[in-house]
Amino acid sequence: MRMMHLMPPPTGPEARRCSLRLAACLLWAVAWMGTASIVRAASAPEVIEQFPSTQMGIRTHAGLEWFSVWIADTPAREQQGLMFVRWVPPDHGMLFPQAAPQVMTMWMKNTLIALDMLFIDAQGRIVYIRENTTPQSLDLISTPTPVKAVLELAGGVCSRLGIHVGDRVEHQLFGIAPVGPVRR
Repeated sequence: MRMMHLMPPPTGPEARRCSLRLAACLLWAVAWMGTASIVRAASAPEVIEQFPSTQMGIRTHAGLEWFSVWIADTPAREQQGLMFVRWVPPDHGMLFPQAAPQVMTMWMKNTLIALDMLFIDAQGRIVYIRENTTPQSLDLISTPTPVKAVLELAGGVCSRLGIHVGDRVEHQLFGIAPVGPVRR
């Protein structure tokens, strides 16, 4: 059996140094925790309704389908995308526009719902569709063709509306400003 010997608590100047060290450590820990909560607050997701939005149409073989889309127009909004969103109406989506066509790679990290991802070239033509993506997957979704934007819609919308590769997206980003939907 091994015996442990405990040292008596420090006294005098040594006790004061220990107390100061302990106080400094506690102060540092409190400051660090406060900084961590500020960083968490600064990186909290933006409310999706605060993103800019626009109307766009997709011209399919059956006609023009209208969507209200939020625009991921900053790096922070682009990074957030539809993360943590629990439901997207079937006539809504999110557009990820680019200044110039480029190969875009997406993923589903922290995305709680299946999405249809439409990759759109500079002329507004859909060049690739990934339907019903897997929620929360870290698999990369990309196209080898440079695109001007990616449009995310609720999973299953492309199948339900008959949206296919080759269909045209009408929006000012692609030089085709559609006449908005008529509300009656």
